[in-house]
Amino acid sequence: MVVRQHRCGGRARTVRALAVAGVMAVSVGCSGGGEGDEGPAAGGGAVSAGRPADVLGQAADVLAESGGAETRTSMETAVGGTRVTIRGQGMYDFRRQLGEIKVVLPKDAAGGEGHRPITELLAPGALYMKNRGAGVPDDKWVRVDTTALDDGNLLTGGVTDPMAAAELLRGARGVTYRGETELAGVTVHHYRGTADLGRAARAASPQSRGALAAAAKGFRRDAVPFDAYLDEEGRLRKVRHRFTFAAEGPEVTVVSTMLLYGFGVPVTVMLPDDDDIYTGEIRQG
Repeated sequence: MVVRQHRCGGRARTVRALAVAGVMAVSVGCSGGGEGDEGPAAGGGAVSAGRPADVLGQAADVLAESGGAETRTSMETAVGGTRVTIRGQGMYDFRRQLGEIKVVLPKDAAGGEGHRPITELLAPGALYMKNRGAGVPDDKWVRVDTTALDDGNLLTGGVTDPMAAAELLRGARGVTYRGETELAGVTVHHYRGTADLGRAARAASPQSRGALAAAAKGFRRDAVPFDAYLDEEGRLRKVRHRFTFAAEGPEVTVVSTMLLYGFGVPVTVMLPDDDDIYTGEIRQG
């Protein structure tokens, strides 16, 4: 598996964010960061009647009540002066925290042109990938334990798990209300702030807690800046997180964006049987 993490007892080591065969290979340092204020009260709109951090802290619960939704995702980073973007599209069931997303790679990220989209199944504590490449047979799945990843699968699959993206907002602090805007014909309320990984992990649902706790321990920085957009019903319509890694050279920033629409759509996700999961050696990149 082309996923590499390194922990450290002090100074951060090398940090990389590379799109390799559909996986964001990330080396991260140790966690850090401090506490902050909740920010001023919001104004305008039914959703923004309460304190901004409180409104965002309920976003994951509102999605769980909404059931299924369609999603589009993107993950961008600059590698060697070239901007690399991984895109995804699929569906997610927020009640069961199960989803299926087709991930499309930039041509060079797979080591060659014409790489088929990678199918990713998202489940509590697990990421399944098909058409993974790297020597994995076409009819087999690769399973990754997300609670064992230093980033908790916030970046590893090239897609931030939609529920994890919402659960991160439970750690919102220093939030400001930026006003109303329109997104795909829907009036939304724009909030900006930072998410504290440790705080989000402690407040997360039991299904998400393990992966977010791993991220809280593995990331060098606890604070993740975000922009979140909620509709009048409090449903998260768009969220953009900016994950930054400190290296010996310039910092590396990965911007993960998720769009949600088509709420109420039925979502069927069938996880692979044990016989369909590849247990052999995966070629290293």
